[in-house]
Amino acid sequence: MKRKRHIKTHMMATLTCVTCALLLVVALAFNLSVFGFIRSRVSVQLSSVSQSMSEERGEEMRGRKEPNRFDGHPDRVMGTRGSAVLLNGDGSLRSNLHGDDSDAVQLAAWVQAHGAEQQRNKVVFLGDNTYAVSVLNDPVETDKLLLIYVDVTSIMAFTKQINVMLLFVVLAAVLLSLLLSRKLARSFSAPVQSLSEFAGAIGNGELSQRELHFRDEEFDALAGAMNRMAADLGEARQKQEVFFQNVSHELRTPLTSIRGNAEGIVYGLMEPRQAATVILHESDKLGGMVEDILWLSRAGKEKPKETAQPLDLREVFSLCVSEQRAEAQAKGLVFRFDFDEAPVLLPIREQDAQRLIGNLISNAIRYAKKEITLSCHQEADGICAVVADDGPGVSAEDLPHVFERMYKGNGGKHGIGLAIAQTVAESCGGRITVRNENGAVFEARFPR
Repeated sequence: MKRKRHIKTHMMATLTCVTCALLLVVALAFNLSVFGFIRSRVSVQLSSVSQSMSEERGEEMRGRKEPNRFDGHPDRVMGTRGSAVLLNGDGSLRSNLHGDDSDAVQLAAWVQAHGAEQQRNKVVFLGDNTYAVSVLNDPVETDKLLLIYVDVTSIMAFTKQINVMLLFVVLAAVLLSLLLSRKLARSFSAPVQSLSEFAGAIGNGELSQRELHFRDEEFDALAGAMNRMAADLGEARQKQEVFFQNVSHELRTPLTSIRGNAEGIVYGLMEPRQAATVILHESDKLGGMVEDILWLSRAGKEKPKETAQPLDLREVFSLCVSEQRAEAQAKGLVFRFDFDEAPVLLPIREQDAQRLIGNLISNAIRYAKKEITLSCHQEADGICAVVADDGPGVSAEDLPHVFERMYKGNGGKHGIGLAIAQTVAESCGGRITVRNENGAVFEARFPR
């Protein structure tokens, strides 16, 4: 397992390494450029000095100049004069043609020690001085050697000073990057620590919102998202508590009825067949409620085992009406149908279709006064299925929440029937909307 490290240490190390790498690259590029320039210019100057010395040596041999000392004017390409020394074939000093005598002695000794072969455009370090040298065959006396050199000590000293300055710049930059990265790391680590504490509090069930404001937009957005999450979790917890209260109440009623009838049978106070019928009816209600709760808890978490086949929604409406007709007749309600003559086919599992239509019809039966209108049509852009009742409609307070899980409106049952219907519709790519129009109108639309 890798060793953990603080974000502050990570940022400081990263910024420092990047700063050092960039400055070292700059220093390397500078030195390569300077030395490349020096070599190219030295080569040009050595060639110029060599040509000048050859011409003057030719004039000497023709008797036009005094021997062994020249007043030539070598080029100053590098800001310093080029010089020349005449050597014997073994590299020993013959005469100083141009330049300082001590330089001539040192360079002649160096050539004699290292050999004259292939000594072209070489940089030689002798004591505190630096020279660029070339050893050529003398064009006049073929058994002699001509040593051309340029003193580049001042140029190399200048380059060294620049490198020292670069070193100080690197050190200053590293120190500055450490200070800046420390400050930058604090600006990151402090919000992260605050948000981590907030997340820990949410994990421990403390869902109160916090006033967190940060200069960075991303951290501020994250704090806002966490506050919204805490609010949503608090709302979900409250709904869950209400749901359990509602479910407990709904369970208590049939359980009380089952227990009362069972005791009546045990003590001989009720006719067994009639009591058993009541027990069976209340048990069915309990089973349906439990089945709804389990279905809603599994919705979206597991893939259906059966493939959705095109199903005629008119038949689903008819089946759901027949199952709930007795309850509707007991309240004096009648059903009105407005269906297409042709089949209205929707790819949906039969069990899901019955849950969707059945819950909408059950809801309408609960609030309708005299009649319930059922519509099912194939339209140009898809399928439209409508369940409308002539009841009081949905209150303005409940209207935005009717499809929320565990929300129980005025006169509601246990707050999961309409949530199941909406979940099924969304799983088929559709959606259910509700409006008040001489009662509540629930309209389910599915794309073609």
